[in-house]
Amino acid sequence: MSRRTSHLPYIVGLTGGIACGKSSISGLFEKLGVPIVDADIVAREVVKKGSPLLDTIASRFGSEVITENGDLNRALLRKIAFDKDHPDNLKDLNSIMQPAIRKRILEDINSHDSLYVIAVIPLLFEHKLETLADRVLVVDIQEDLQLERLIKRDNISKELALNIMANQVDRQTRLKNADDLIESDNSPLDKKLNVVVKLHNLYQRLAKEKTKTI
Repeated sequence: MSRRTSHLPYIVGLTGGIACGKSSISGLFEKLGVPIVDADIVAREVVKKGSPLLDTIASRFGSEVITENGDLNRALLRKIAFDKDHPDNLKDLNSIMQPAIRKRILEDINSHDSLYVIAVIPLLFEHKLETLADRVLVVDIQEDLQLERLIKRDNISKELALNIMANQVDRQTRLKNADDLIESDNSPLDKKLNVVVKLHNLYQRLAKEKTKTI
């Protein structure tokens, strides 16, 4: 399903719920020589020490979200943003961050001279960023396994983990809007590599076909 009408490169939006294994899957594409643009990395770069965006965040959420070294205190900001008693916190943070992230993602994508690019965007549907993609690849995970991974990975409480998951689109929405799907489980990466190689070949073909029509 084509969603985008701009020029090359062909963009595959890779998404999925938090702690579903998106980085592992994108890493397999990277080993095949596919450029990766990761929204999480972009999000860290736009609020690096001394950035204007960091000052805006501090003005809204308090100076305590900045460490003594001048870096963003991500753990504290996450707790503030996902405080279920103050839902406006997350809305305000998104309104500050998303325009800068979207702009930087597009700049990074267009800097690559390749048939296609994988854009890893966890909140693809939440922020209507699927319009940037020619095709959407969803990494799917069972919710109980997702919760278990998130608590263990980030060393956070079950309550916080559930609130973070609740603020993402539900699993069925991702599945309904997926062009392609990779199941995320505890099986070896070698098993998933076979699926990635097939998708890689498909995306190369689709990108070439699109090139011919431009």
